[in-house]
Amino acid sequence: MGSFDLLLKVLHIVAVISWMAGMLYLPRLFVYHADCERKSATSEQFKVMERRLLKGILTPAMIVVWASGLTLAWQLGYFMSGWLHAKLALVLLLTGLHGYFAGRVRAFAEDRESHKAIFFRFVNEVPTVIMILIVFLVVVQPF
Repeated sequence: MGSFDLLLKVLHIVAVISWMAGMLYLPRLFVYHADCERKSATSEQFKVMERRLLKGILTPAMIVVWASGLTLAWQLGYFMSGWLHAKLALVLLLTGLHGYFAGRVRAFAEDRESHKAIFFRFVNEVPTVIMILIVFLVVVQPF
């Protein structure tokens, strides 16, 4: 593995950590936000926090994850590996969840979110499960 590949791998890992941190934190913000009275000062503060997290960290990190990950897979010849196909399916699922979270940020911003805090407590666990499966696939490469 050349120095460019190593730097790309570092970039990919840092982007994954950033994306996952946001994917774990954003639904936790939703839990607290769902319990707030609409248009209250607290609700307005959550709107700012959610928007900044999504636009400033989550989305840029996701883009870097995809760009660096696909480049690494190409450079290292992993596209024929079954574990990578499974990993890509999970990353697609995580990307869809990211889009769902973006929709929730928009719904909260427009004061039309109808889900209760308990719903977001369950949703909060989904990125964790996906992350565990992805790490397993990358480390073990079972197929």
